[in-house]
Amino acid sequence: MANIARFKSKSFPLEMHKTRVIQKLNLLPIEERLQAIEEAGYNTFLLKNSKVFLDMLTDSGTNAMSDRQIGAMLIADDAYAGGATFYRLEQSVQNFFGMPYFLPAHQGRACEHLLSKTFVKPGGVIPMNYHFTTSKTHIVQCGGIVEECIIDEGYKVNSDHRFKGNMDIDKLEACINRVGKDNIPFVRLEMGTNLIGGQPVSLSNVESISKVCKKYGLLFVIDASLLNDNLYFMKVYDPTCKHLSIKEISHKISSFADIIYFSARKLSSGRGGGIVLKDKALYDQIKVLVPLYEGFLTYGGMSSREMEAIAVGLDETLDFDMISQGPEFIAAFGEMAKENNIPVVTPFGGLGLHLDARSFLDHIPSEQYPAGALAAAVYIISGARGMERGTLSEDRNEDGSDNPADMELVRLALPRRVFTLSHLTYMVDRLAWLYENRRLIGGLQFVEEPKILRFFLGRLKPIGNWQRTLVDKFIADFGKDAL
Repeated sequence: MANIARFKSKSFPLEMHKTRVIQKLNLLPIEERLQAIEEAGYNTFLLKNSKVFLDMLTDSGTNAMSDRQIGAMLIADDAYAGGATFYRLEQSVQNFFGMPYFLPAHQGRACEHLLSKTFVKPGGVIPMNYHFTTSKTHIVQCGGIVEECIIDEGYKVNSDHRFKGNMDIDKLEACINRVGKDNIPFVRLEMGTNLIGGQPVSLSNVESISKVCKKYGLLFVIDASLLNDNLYFMKVYDPTCKHLSIKEISHKISSFADIIYFSARKLSSGRGGGIVLKDKALYDQIKVLVPLYEGFLTYGGMSSREMEAIAVGLDETLDFDMISQGPEFIAAFGEMAKENNIPVVTPFGGLGLHLDARSFLDHIPSEQYPAGALAAAVYIISGARGMERGTLSEDRNEDGSDNPADMELVRLALPRRVFTLSHLTYMVDRLAWLYENRRLIGGLQFVEEPKILRFFLGRLKPIGNWQRTLVDKFIADFGKDAL
C-alpha cells in the first residue's frame, strides 16, 4: 500500500507511455572508460557514442519519437519547392503558436544566425534574461553586445523561486535608457534558461517585457526552444495559467512577442527549427536569407521526413501528459540526489538535472574548469555522458584571461521518454560514491583550444594524475570486474 500511496502523492513520476521499440546499451568496464575519455581529450562532446552507456549530453535531437511521428515520416513529400510536407508543418506551427508567418531552418542556431544577420549591427546591444552559448556567439560575431537582465534570484544555485528565468524589468529599462533604444536591435527572452539550470519564465514576466518593448518601440524576440518544459511549469506553478489549456498558454505567450524562434530538436522531438512572425514586413526582411544559408523557403535545410515528425511533435506538445514527462522525471532524479547530499540546482528546472560543480568540487578554481572535470569524472565512474555548463563554455576575455561563469554546472540531460527510473537510480548511486570521493578529483587544462565555442572541440588533460587515482579507488571499493 505504501507504493500505491507514493504514486498518488506524485512522489515519483509515472510514465504516460509504453515502450515498443528498444535500443541496446553498452556499459564498458571502467578501465575502458578511462581510455575513452583520454582519447576524447577529457571533453564529453568528443566521446564516441559507442563508448557511452547513458547519453545525458543533451536532449537536442535525442528525444524518443512517438508512433505517430514515425508513421508520419512515411508520407513525406520530397519536393524541393512547394512540397505538401512543408504546408502541413506550417499549419502545425500556426496552430501551436497562433502566428501567421513561418520560416524554416535546419535548427535553432540557424535561426539565431538569420536573426543576427538581419538585425544586429556593430555596437548594438541586445538585452536578454540570460545568454545561451550559440545565441551570444552569433550576436558577438555580428559586432553586437549581450547584456543580461535576469532577476537576482536567477544567479542563486539554490532558491525557492519557481521562475528564476524571469527578466528583471528595472534592469531592462535601465539598459534601454543607458544605451538608447536606437542602439537596441531587439530584446531577447529565453524561455527555459539553459545555462542556469533550465529555469522557466512566468507568463506575467513575458507580458511585462512586452509592455516595455512596446513603450520604447523595440522588437521582442522569444527563444522557444525549451518552451515545452516552460509550458509545464506555467501550467503547474503560475496561478494565471492553471485554468488555461497548454494551447491557450502558448497563444498567450505568442500574443506578447513579435518574433519567436525554436529548435525542433528540443521542442518537438524532430530535427529542425524555424522562425515564427506576426508581421509580414519582418517576414519579408528575413526570408531573403533563408535560400542563401538554409535552403528553399519550403524546406529550410530540413529533410521532408523530419518536417513531418516536427508537425506531429508540435501537436503532441499541446498534450500535458506528453510535456510532463521531462520535468517530472528530472524532479524525481533531483529528489533522489538531494537525499544523498549531492549538490544540485534548485528548484529543479527543465532539460535535465544540473549538478552544482562549484560546491561539488569546491577545491578546484574556475580556471581549472571544475564543471569540465566533474563531467569527465562522472563518465569515468558511470559511463554516463553529461555536459559541462560553466567556465569552459565561456569564451576568454580580450586579454586572454578566463571569464568565470556565473555558475559551474554539469547538466545530466533527460531526453524525453528515453530513460527509466532504474537508470536514474543507478546514476544517483554512482554520483553518491563520487561525491564521497570528490577530493580525489583534480582540475583540467587545455591542450587544444579553439577561439570560438571552445567547449565543442577543445581538448584538455588532467592536472596531475587524479583520473588514475579515481579509478584505483573505484576498483578498490567495488572490485576489478565491477562496471
